[in-house]
Amino acid sequence: MAVAEIIGTAIGVMIMIIVAYLVVGGILVAGETVANAQKDLTLSNEARLRTGIELTFSDVETWLNFNVTNTGSEVITDFDHTDVLILNSSLSGYQHNTYEPTDINYAGTWRNMGIYYGTTLNNPENIHPGELDPGEKMWVCATYTGDRPNWFQFTTSNGVSVSTTV
Repeated sequence: MAVAEIIGTAIGVMIMIIVAYLVVGGILVAGETVANAQKDLTLSNEARLRTGIELTFSDVETWLNFNVTNTGSEVITDFDHTDVLILNSSLSGYQHNTYEPTDINYAGTWRNMGIYYGTTLNNPENIHPGELDPGEKMWVCATYTGDRPNWFQFTTSNGVSVSTTV
């Protein structure tokens, strides 16, 4: 009988060691996940603080045309998650426009028509092509439905936005 008690005790001790290992390992993984999430949130907030944009309204014809100037120190690159919101008197709410890199022949889209440095389109960007660097302007063309827009907003992927009336 003494051998059975020793074997039972040994199995019990091994089970306790395995459970303790799993619990400690789970706590360490959870702690690492929380630390990484906090770091990512801090980096995102810092990028938001460094982002600055300014709108220069151009005109409204078939499309809404305007310029976005990067006045901050953060490079704006994620146009897929950048939105244009349009409001006019014939809509019951906002029209949400998503980025379309090639074709804006249907409503609810916006397109980057060109990025340039300075005051004219004759001065194209040279550094980071396709990205809106600090000091550069982007000519934006957005489609809309209904009446002529009377307000619009440009929102970057990190949540910085600027709006104006038309």
